[in-house]
Amino acid sequence: MKLNRDYYQHDDVVAIARDLIGKTLCTYISGQLCKGVIVETEAYNGRIDKASHSFGGLRSKRTEVMYGPPGISYVYLCYGIHNMFNVVTNEEGLADAVLIRGLKPHEGIEFMMGRRGFQNNHKRLSSGPGTLSTAMGIDRSHYGEDLCGATIWVEDYGITPNIEVTKRVGIEYAGSDSLLPWRFISKGS
Repeated sequence: MKLNRDYYQHDDVVAIARDLIGKTLCTYISGQLCKGVIVETEAYNGRIDKASHSFGGLRSKRTEVMYGPPGISYVYLCYGIHNMFNVVTNEEGLADAVLIRGLKPHEGIEFMMGRRGFQNNHKRLSSGPGTLSTAMGIDRSHYGEDLCGATIWVEDYGITPNIEVTKRVGIEYAGSDSLLPWRFISKGS
């Protein structure tokens, strides 16, 4: 039930961000298998969205992977501390991505707790984009990772959650684009 490259090649990043809610993010890193249901995402359209790192055709060492083929990871450092995991979508050269903002862990929880330094399954184990990357073992070494491979991938178990739609957070610098309803949350997560 692993998502294939065709899934990521969809031309509407907002639709993919919404559809990823309820899918399962999986990692097999350092011999540790971890899985969690995606409960929060945000869409970024590289061509028209001032909040996107690639807006205006910006190409840099940091953003170059966003212009690559769909179904690869874009991992960047935020505030000098947090690794943020994104899924590159659309066609090569268009620089769309979906930020995975929250997970509900369900397999490998003991590994996630160890990575986060928790003694028990705390409700904030993977409740933000930086903390979920830490819990899942994702860091900048996974920049450009093929999501159709065996290290990081997404599975579909047919879960259809009730979804709340809101504006994205932490991007006030993007002006009116910060108000776009491109953040999706599984209600009750």
